[in-house]
Amino acid sequence: MNGPALQDRPSASASWRIALPHTAAAVPVARALVRTALSDLEHTADSDTAELLTAELVANAVEHTSGDIPIELVVEVRPTGCQVEVHDPDPEPPDSLTKPPAEEPDPWQEHGRGLLLIRALSSSCGHRPTESGKAVWFRLPVVPARWRPA
Repeated sequence: MNGPALQDRPSASASWRIALPHTAAAVPVARALVRTALSDLEHTADSDTAELLTAELVANAVEHTSGDIPIELVVEVRPTGCQVEVHDPDPEPPDSLTKPPAEEPDPWQEHGRGLLLIRALSSSCGHRPTESGKAVWFRLPVVPARWRPA
């Protein structure tokens, strides 16, 4: 056989990038992409958490930015875990992503807990400026196979 066998291949990064419509319909598409990206990998991040946090980032991008410019989802799977980024056209950083909010979210309101979830459940998160706006991201570490649900 020429070249390394599949099981002999070193763990390398893989990435997916997709433009999503600037509508609420982007949320389930983004979740499905993350689920697909993580499903075939033996050592990967927690897919359920990745889907939840991705849905929060995409929903925030749709809700808090205007215009018809698509948002972009970038999923990078690394040997150490995964990173998910959502790019949108608004250059303003998200409130309270990297620091706690001034006041706790109202438990009776529908909104206000997305960034709290991202901070609490990711290993790290943040935002950075891009040429066309900003990227908001989170990272999740690898979860050993024996700790994942069957």
